[in-house]
Amino acid sequence: MTEARRDEVGSLIRRLVRFALERGMIGELDEDYAHNALLDLFGLAGPAGGPLPEETLDSPVSVLEPLLDAAAALGLIPDDTTTQRDLFDARIMGLLMPRPSETSAAFDRLSAADGVRAATDWFYRLNIDSNYIRMDRISKNGYWLHPTDDGELEITVNLSKPEKDPREIALLRSLPQTKVDYPKCLLCRENVGYAGRPDHPARQNLRILPLTLRGGRWFFQYSPYVYYNEHSIILRGEHVPMRIVPETFERLLDFVDAYPHYFVGSNADLPIVGGSILNHDHFQGGRHVFPMEKAGVAEWTTHGTERGVRGGIVQWPMSALRLRSRDRAALLRVAAGVLADWRAYSDAAADVYAASGDVPHNTITPIARLAEGGEYELDLVLRNNRTSDEHPDGIFHPHRELHHIKKENIGLIEVMGLAVLPGRLDAELSQIAQLLTGEIAYDPAAIGGGRGEAASHPLAKHADWIAELVAAHGTAMAPDAARAALQAAVGDKFHAVLRDAGVFKQDAAGRAAFDRFLAFAGFGPGRAV
Repeated sequence: MTEARRDEVGSLIRRLVRFALERGMIGELDEDYAHNALLDLFGLAGPAGGPLPEETLDSPVSVLEPLLDAAAALGLIPDDTTTQRDLFDARIMGLLMPRPSETSAAFDRLSAADGVRAATDWFYRLNIDSNYIRMDRISKNGYWLHPTDDGELEITVNLSKPEKDPREIALLRSLPQTKVDYPKCLLCRENVGYAGRPDHPARQNLRILPLTLRGGRWFFQYSPYVYYNEHSIILRGEHVPMRIVPETFERLLDFVDAYPHYFVGSNADLPIVGGSILNHDHFQGGRHVFPMEKAGVAEWTTHGTERGVRGGIVQWPMSALRLRSRDRAALLRVAAGVLADWRAYSDAAADVYAASGDVPHNTITPIARLAEGGEYELDLVLRNNRTSDEHPDGIFHPHRELHHIKKENIGLIEVMGLAVLPGRLDAELSQIAQLLTGEIAYDPAAIGGGRGEAASHPLAKHADWIAELVAAHGTAMAPDAARAALQAAVGDKFHAVLRDAGVFKQDAAGRAAFDRFLAFAGFGPGRAV
C-alpha cells in the first residue's frame, strides 16, 4: 500500500469513527477500540492521515463510498459489484455498532425515562446512521398520491433494491449449488451479525429488540427498505410458518399496548393472498397513517352477543370489517369468531367457497391500532385465494390485464392502500412518457403487445395500455403533463388492483353479500349504533 493510499484510508477511518461517536453509536471508551478494529480490517499497522476536515455528516455514505473504493483497490472486495460492496460496508459499520445486548439495554433505559416514542426515535435513527437502512437508495423511490372515490392512494416505485448486474448473475450461477440452510430465512433472528454471502445479505449492522407477545418470544426490528415511515418487522423467535389464528389477534393487541404510536398487521397465511414470506411468522408495523385507516365506516352496528364491540364495513375496495371496543377481551372474542366464521363461510352467489375438498381458501389480513379515544381498532380484511380457468392466478387477485403494472401478491402494505410497484416501471414509464411527448415516435407495430418479433420490445407488456394513453392524450404532450397523466393512469390501475382483490365488490350485489356475511358473523340488521 502506498503512503498516499495509507493516508487516504487512515483519514477516512478516522472520519467514520468520529461520525459514529458524534451520532452516539459508540461511546468515548469505544473510540480507540473501533478505530483499531477498522485499522485491522484494512491492514493498517497504525493511524495515518493529517488533520481531519471540519464537517457535520448526516449520513456515513460520503465516507463509506471512498472507503469501499479503497477496499476494492486493495483486493479486500473480491468483485467490485454492488452485492460485494454491500457485504463489505455492513462489515465496516458492524464494527461501529453497540452489541445487541447493549442496544436493547439502551432502548429499555430510554423507554423507561422518556417513553417508548423517544426510544423508537433513537432506535430508528441508529438504523439509519449504521446504514442498515440505506436512505440514500430509498430516497430514489418514486412516490405520489392518487385521488380516488375511496380516498387518496399512495404509489411508490421501488428503486431501493439494486438490480444485480450481469457479473453478479454470472457469479451466482458459478457458485456451488450446495444449499446453505443458515440462516433459514431473511427474518430469522440468527441474521443478527451474519456476514452474508452473494445470495444472502450481510447483517453485521442489524440490531433487534426482544419483545414478549402472548407470552412468546418475538423480536422487533426495522425493515432495511422502509416502504413507509418507521417500517417495522416483528418476527417470531422460532422459524415457524405464518398462521392466522385467534392468538394472532392477542399478539397484535399486545404489540399496540407496548408500542401505542404504531399500527401493526399481518399478511394472510395462504398462497396468492399472502405476502412474499410465508415460512416465518411475522408482522409489520410502523408510524404511518395508511389510506385505509383514513377510510370511514358508513354505519356501525353492535355485535349480537358482545354489546361492547362495534363493527362496520370500511368504505374501501378491499372487503374489510372494522371492529372497535375498549373491552379488549370482548374484542378478541369477536375477532376470533369472525375468523372462524369466515374460514367456514361459502356464498355461491358471491363466488366465495371456503374450501376445495381439504384445501382451505378463506383467510384474513388483520391490522390493529389504537384509535382516537383509546379504543382498540381491528381491521379484518377478508381474503379468498380460489383460482379458476378464467383467472388462474386468483379470482380475487389482480387480473391479467393489470399484470403489466402489478401481478405480485397483494400483501398487507398494498391492502392498506400503498402500492409497492417494481423498479422496472421507472424506466418503462419514462419511455412511455417520451412516446406521449413525441420525443420518440409511436410505432404500435414495433411495440407489438408481446406478439411476433415485437415480443422482446421492452414496452411489449404495456402495448394495449399505451394505445389507450395515446388515444386519450395524443403524442404532443408537455413533459410535465405526460408525467402527470402517467401517474394518474398508474394510480387508476392500482385502484383496479384493489377492486379485483376485494371479495365483496362495491356494488349493490357486493354490499348485499357482505351484509349476509355480517349477519352470519353476529352483526345482523337492527343493531345500528
